[in-house]
Amino acid sequence: MSCRGTAKEKTAKSDPIYRNRLVNMLVNRILKHRKKSLAYQIIYQAMKKIQQKTEKIPLSVLLPIEMGSTQGKALAIRWLLGASRKLSGRNMVFKLSFELVDAAKGSGDAIRKKEETHRVEEANKAFAHFH
Repeated sequence: MSCRGTAKEKTAKSDPIYRNRLVNMLVNRILKHRKKSLAYQIIYQAMKKIQQKTEKIPLSVLLPIEMGSTQGKALAIRWLLGASRKLSGRNMVFKLSFELVDAAKGSGDAIRKKEETHRVEEANKAFAHFH
């Protein structure tokens, strides 16, 4: 037995405008080359563009369904950013807002990746008794 204790789970801080931890997690994942102010600009401009497109509160588009664990939120953020970076064309603000609106509608590359992962997981459960 080790004498060391277990590590405490760190809680994410909330962002200054929306006071939401998930937005701050998104900012930290979009962060490149230690430019956090640029990441905040990208997120807030994307939120403003989402509000113009959907005429809804941008946080309701960002959080269409409640996710359980921190690991699930991290996966969802990774899929959203990966899908938005994969899009060709304009700047990151446009691509991120487009992908977030698509995810809220239930379509888009991030949702396809989620469904594909769940399908593979179900297939692995079906064959788990062979091992």
